[in-house]
Amino acid sequence: MEAHEAEELKEHAEHGAHDSSMRPVAFTMSVLAVMVAITTVLGHRTHTEAVLQQNRATDQWNEYQAKKIRSYNTSLSADLLNVLQVGDKAAAAKIAKAYADHQAKWNEDLKASAEKADDLEKQVEAAEARASRFDLGEALLEIGLVVTSVTLLTRSRMYWYFGMVFALVGIASAVSAFLLR
Repeated sequence: MEAHEAEELKEHAEHGAHDSSMRPVAFTMSVLAVMVAITTVLGHRTHTEAVLQQNRATDQWNEYQAKKIRSYNTSLSADLLNVLQVGDKAAAAKIAKAYADHQAKWNEDLKASAEKADDLEKQVEAAEARASRFDLGEALLEIGLVVTSVTLLTRSRMYWYFGMVFALVGIASAVSAFLLR
């Protein structure tokens, strides 16, 4: 918006404040501006939540991968003990038993790590879906605010009604973000 356009809009708003028939429009614009601000903040916080959850999921998958590598290395060592000729068969059997015990534990840990990572990824998807609803709500509220402001310029209440329709749909979109889990 150019500086002269902003100044012109300000003049029309001031004139509208003196015109009692335009007071509801000016009030509506104020309420919509506050709602845009609130929806914007909620959207930003939800996007941040999605990024943090994605980092947690990535960390969990990294932990899974580290356990998988340890499991694989232990499996290789156990295989070597089985195929190589060893001098102390009792010691080799004891080490092979310890490796087998580690493998059993790591298999359980791997399953738990994968499930936790999958759960975190589902949380990321949910946060992204909520953020999209907030973004849509924000855009529709902004459109409603702009269309409503045209009422001050044209003195046609039709724009106020159209602006209210956009705003109501924007509010519904933002509220629906809370219903997603």
